Amino acid sequence: MALGPTQRVFEAAKRLLKTLLSGGETRLRLAVLELEEERDRLVSLLLLVGASLVFLLLGIATLTALVVVIFWDSYRLIAIAGSAVMLLALSGILALRARKQARTHTLLKETLSQLAADRNLLEADAHDEKSRR
Repeated sequence: MALGPTQRVFEAAKRLLKTLLSGGETRLRLAVLELEEERDRLVSLLLLVGASLVFLLLGIATLTALVVVIFWDSYRLIAIAGSAVMLLALSGILALRARKQARTHTLLKETLSQLAADRNLLEADAHDEKSRR
C-alpha cells in the first residue's frame, strides 16, 4: 500500500526524531561516563591531598620548632618571625597556583567536543542543502 504525502512526512519526522534521540542518548551516556570518571579522580585526588597536607603540616611544625630551639638563646624572635613570614609567603604562592589551576576546565570536555562536531556536521549539511537549491 502506497503512503500518502502526509504519512510520508510523519514517517520522515519519526525517523528524524529516532535518529536525534539515538544521538542524544549516545552523548548523554558519554557525559555520564565522563562525570563518573571525574568523580573517581577527584575522590582519589582529595584523599592524596589530605594525607599529604597532614604530613606536610607535621613536618613544617617540627622544622619550625627545630629552628626556634636552635636560635632560642640568641635570636628566638627573629627565628619565629622568619619562619612565620616564610610559611605565609609559601602559602600565598600555593594559593595563587591553586586558583590558576582551578580555572582550567576539563569537565565534560569530550562531550562538549562531540556536541560541537555534531553541530558542525548539521550546519554543513544545511549549507550543502542550500547550495543545491
